[in-house]
Amino acid sequence: VLVPRCGWVFPGLDQRLAAAPALVSAALPARPYAAAAKTEKKGSRKTKQEETKKKQVPRRRPLMSKPVDDVYLTWYYERPSYDVEEAVGMLKKFQELDFTHPQQYVYINVFLDMALQKKKKVDPFASTVLLPYRFTDEMNKVLVFTENEQEAEIARENGAAVVGGVELIKWILEDEIQVDFYVAVPAIMPKLIPLRNKLRRKYPSTKRNSLGHDIPKMLQLYRECLEYEVEDERVIKTRIARLDMPTEQIVANLKTVIHDICTFKPSTYGPFVKKLVIRSSTSEGLLLNLDGLLPQVEKVEEEESKNAEDGEEKHGQESVTT
Repeated sequence: VLVPRCGWVFPGLDQRLAAAPALVSAALPARPYAAAAKTEKKGSRKTKQEETKKKQVPRRRPLMSKPVDDVYLTWYYERPSYDVEEAVGMLKKFQELDFTHPQQYVYINVFLDMALQKKKKVDPFASTVLLPYRFTDEMNKVLVFTENEQEAEIARENGAAVVGGVELIKWILEDEIQVDFYVAVPAIMPKLIPLRNKLRRKYPSTKRNSLGHDIPKMLQLYRECLEYEVEDERVIKTRIARLDMPTEQIVANLKTVIHDICTFKPSTYGPFVKKLVIRSSTSEGLLLNLDGLLPQVEKVEEEESKNAEDGEEKHGQESVTT
């Protein structure tokens, strides 16, 4: 006989305890029924997860008005965009207020639209560009492939780090020679095929202007050039200038890089650059207004098509009159 705790008396407790074993045995389900119950639970969990996915998470809507003070909650306002000259001026003021190094580098982050038609996209690429205003005294190391003694002498006079012919192949394959870029003359190219897989995109080619007869021009390009590449499938991060340079020189370098990037996607597929951010080594990133920075290719094409249509109409009218 069970004795209730604390002296409490429950009427009819004995009868309930006597009937409890029968109820428990009757309530025990068979094994197939238990498996079916588990599947129902799993299904209910899936439906709950799908319902939660369908429910849209409320997002903070930015206000249209501009903040009044210098300190504000950024998610309440749209991110402001600046003209490139204004943004460079702000970076220079940040440096003065923060007492940071005046000769720090200026960087840009370029976000690209790599999509083409029919589920295709632009493959990640790398490129070299010669800026109108140099911002560093560092020179890239360039190797010149040639077996002509006169061409080799020209290469040495123009600053080539290494000059040679077929004998360099073994040293390059064994990583005994390490340089930044490779250029070559056309006569030696059939002998450089073993280096194709080793050098990959740095293998001399006319498309990258690293194959030709003008050795001084190729050396100038690759000794002083800026190299950049696409990261994370759609982002380019590179430095373009020093902060102590004049504003017009920084802007000129930026436009040169942007115009070179835009050559990798046809203008008929829409603008290539979606977003552009500029910053210095110690400052925050400033969003740039793209008006005036992207090459005006589409407008030129539209004007040419209009002129062609007008010419066809005039030609048709003349034929009718005759």
